[in-house]
Amino acid sequence: MRLFVALALPDSERERLAGLQRGLKSARWVTPENFHLTLRFVGEVDRQVAEDVDDALMTLRFDSFPLSLKGVGCFGEERKVRSLWVGVEDNPLLMRLQAKIERRMLRSGLTPEPRKFKPHVTLARFKGAFDSRVESFLADNARFRSLPFMVEQVILYSSSLGRGGAVYHPEVSYPLRTEGPTAAFLGR
Repeated sequence: MRLFVALALPDSERERLAGLQRGLKSARWVTPENFHLTLRFVGEVDRQVAEDVDDALMTLRFDSFPLSLKGVGCFGEERKVRSLWVGVEDNPLLMRLQAKIERRMLRSGLTPEPRKFKPHVTLARFKGAFDSRVESFLADNARFRSLPFMVEQVILYSSSLGRGGAVYHPEVSYPLRTEGPTAAFLGR
């Protein structure tokens, strides 16, 4: 199983982000149902590791909190942009939540995440083609900002490849209160 831990976005924010997806012919736009904010990539794991990750997330205790998306950016070099993203307004609670999840993943036996956490929602990916309009896209959308929305759960997703790219499946949601998960994972 290929797994990751993420936050889902409200439908209203998915629609707003989908409205940004225009003007770049070389972009492979992420479908709105796949918009999410990754907190920890787990990777390809066997059933036992998946259960260990689930067990670790079941003990997660964290209060819900507001979050706002803000600005746009890209990963990659000037002429080799790999992806476009929408950022997140500075939020210490999000950073604490992510650090708490990282500690739980390490206790589950996963290796440390080598990259520094950069909260974002991917809008588009590029496959080698340079698009001179990326700079214009970034400038035109630099002031993007969402209304605050409440983060009320963390979700463990699985990922599978389909004809149109990756498809993400929510496996378990972990409420950010004191209750347990809302769904059974792996038939348990």
